[in-house]
Amino acid sequence: MKNIVFLTGTRADFGKIKSLIQILEDHKDFNPFVFVTGMHLMETYGYTLIEIERCNFSNTHAFENHTSEATMDLTLAKTIEGFSSYIKKIKPDLIVIHGDRVEAMAGAIVGALNNILVAHVEGGELSGTVDELIRHSVSKMSHIHYVSNENAKKRLIQMGELDNSIKIIGSPDVDSMFSKKLPTIDEVKRYYEIPFSNYALAMFHPVTTEFSKMEDYAQSFVEALLKDNKNYVVIYPNNDLGSEIILSAYKSLESNSRFRIFPSVRFEYFLTLLKHSTFIIGNSSAGIREAPYYGIPTINVGTRQENRALHSHIINTSYSEEAILNALLSEFKVVKKDTISFGNGNSAELFLNSLLGAAIWNLNKQKQFVDIHKTKN
Repeated sequence: MKNIVFLTGTRADFGKIKSLIQILEDHKDFNPFVFVTGMHLMETYGYTLIEIERCNFSNTHAFENHTSEATMDLTLAKTIEGFSSYIKKIKPDLIVIHGDRVEAMAGAIVGALNNILVAHVEGGELSGTVDELIRHSVSKMSHIHYVSNENAKKRLIQMGELDNSIKIIGSPDVDSMFSKKLPTIDEVKRYYEIPFSNYALAMFHPVTTEFSKMEDYAQSFVEALLKDNKNYVVIYPNNDLGSEIILSAYKSLESNSRFRIFPSVRFEYFLTLLKHSTFIIGNSSAGIREAPYYGIPTINVGTRQENRALHSHIINTSYSEEAILNALLSEFKVVKKDTISFGNGNSAELFLNSLLGAAIWNLNKQKQFVDIHKTKN
């Protein structure tokens, strides 16, 4: 059996890799391990380790990586220390990481420097802000790339990655989005005590490169929602630098009956909430990636999704209160479902098939840069 270690640091990346872990749990040739860290162990953000434990995976290990100072470099250093110790015990054949967080970077660094194959899920994407730097850095330290579409593959080739190391499997959360096991909207509303018949989702994350302005941005966002007349389900931001500023601004929503505020929402429950919402507002990638699959309009605020939020279902607006209010008064276009290609809901199957083959296990752990100019000659 091959030992496969998955690293997860946020509720978002766990939603992306959950189906990949599960399909290996059910296969005799693989022994999956889940290293849980980051937001999952923070009470403020819902202590989502509980949600992972409910999955009853065979091997789960929790490691607290946050420090008294919420700076990404210290979080990176502590995660490297903890993950390095863990993989020396497990001796994995493969490390699987996702996305553009410092936890993913820690996993890539540890794997690359310990001569262990590293697979990066959803590399080649455009993130915006510092996240994009992290995502591309992770890709360069990874040996195998499980990407969502052809555009992502082309970017990785442009970055000098081997064509045969890149596998297009779609976005794994689409597997869950169209699962027949999703809860009904009535179940979700009952579980979270949401009284609204109609509502929008609001998710506003900090932008670390604009930290000095986050207080103004958060206040404008909250004031615009307060001056609107719709009902909102508000979900806490991630734990990046600036999150406490946003949480402080949210306090003015707590006594208002038009708002229900949650530190976190179980992934499948979130998908059902999104599917039945009137729109989503903020700067979450859910408005860019998941919303179009359900035909849900998006109001994208600010720069966090810059270069990603360029589609017809999205209304892009600045951080100003006036601009956000104008967007809320706009008429939403009818959204055609599946307007962006992020797969057909079979990512886990494609992932498993690649692991069952010999090709990825024969990839050279000593990476080589592929010069695209030479390949064209």
